[in-house]
Amino acid sequence: MSDYKERIFDQLLRRKLEGMGAVLIEGPKWCGKTTTAEHQAASVLYMNDPKLYKRNLQLADQDPQALLQGETPRLIDEWQEAPKLWDTVRFEVDHRDGEGQFILTGSAVPADMSEVHHSGTGRIARMQMRTMSLWESGESTGSISLMSLFAGVADNVLTADKTLQEVAYLVCRGGWPRAVLQRQPLALERAYDYLNAIVNSDISRVDGVERNADRTRRLMRSYARFQGGQVPLSKIRKDLTAGNDGSFDEKTLTSYLNALKKMFVIEDMPSWNPNLRSKAAIRTSDTRYYTDPSIAAAALGIGPKDLMNDLETFGLLFETMCVRDLRVYAQAADGWVSHYRDSDGLECDAVVHLRNGAYGLVEIKLGGDRLIEEGARTLQKLHKKLDTDRMKEPSFMAVVVATGDYAYRRGDEVWVIPIGSLKP
Repeated sequence: MSDYKERIFDQLLRRKLEGMGAVLIEGPKWCGKTTTAEHQAASVLYMNDPKLYKRNLQLADQDPQALLQGETPRLIDEWQEAPKLWDTVRFEVDHRDGEGQFILTGSAVPADMSEVHHSGTGRIARMQMRTMSLWESGESTGSISLMSLFAGVADNVLTADKTLQEVAYLVCRGGWPRAVLQRQPLALERAYDYLNAIVNSDISRVDGVERNADRTRRLMRSYARFQGGQVPLSKIRKDLTAGNDGSFDEKTLTSYLNALKKMFVIEDMPSWNPNLRSKAAIRTSDTRYYTDPSIAAAALGIGPKDLMNDLETFGLLFETMCVRDLRVYAQAADGWVSHYRDSDGLECDAVVHLRNGAYGLVEIKLGGDRLIEEGARTLQKLHKKLDTDRMKEPSFMAVVVATGDYAYRRGDEVWVIPIGSLKP
């Protein structure tokens, strides 16, 4: 606890507890949900404490209110072990005086929702927590903020340049809080430990359906290869069945992917549907992403040196890291991130949205003059397609890159921003 690094999520949680009776924090295992919640909780119930697990389940079934007694905010960790607690928390919030009564954490959606009879709307707020961004782990200078870009007040700024080798390490290490505190060889093992836990047990435990470890590993490897693409299930299935017995049918594939989503291992990105001047049809398929780039690296069995020898794969996994950071930074302003793709083949990696309708267009490139120019051209093409008579102009356009000693705005108004200089 003494090594705790303040998270962007801390402030969001404090604010949410001031306005809601209870808050549910969801996200992948090991992303820091419990530790962050403990810093704001006055009392804690660990549902999966091995010494008290059976007793907790019995009380949850027979007298769930008893488990909710304690100073508030009371943290109920891994609440999904006893789904009945959901309605009890909702009932207690209705009948107690004051906000900020409970914090619930969960690393998976409950397998059985039949005992949950109320959505919790108006009583329990849902919040998603992700692995650490580079700003949170101390590996971004924060020289330029996302909100300053939206406000139009950002300035060209000198930033501490990272080498491509350093960025490759950050991609493979990921944003796992424990890994951030460990030396390099140990830190790189964290993602492999996470992968093995999913493959060998978690994917079956999440909903009680027995799943094959080898199939899971092959699926996660295939998913890693399709990072950043709007790939149909048929293509993933074809990749999985190549050279095998073809037993990975569509129903089985869907079941496995749904299990990974329930555990917040994958978080696909929705498409953006703006008003256009052209007649191009907007593609609505989600873009496929892992929640952290290190999961993809572990699934592929690669490390930083491998990425340096395969810049195409490096670019795909770097994009996943940037998307993670953009999601974390956007969440700090109640925003979200989507992607754009149309029938003319025009794609934009990320569109960052705010509630007031403001948005920014982002292309993600490893770097180099050629790729930066390519990204800038894409942004300009999309800008020209947008019908700004019926919607706002983009607040900013930016190419986010891996390296660079400056965050600067070009003559065509496109920003070039090293990911290691960005903050909320």
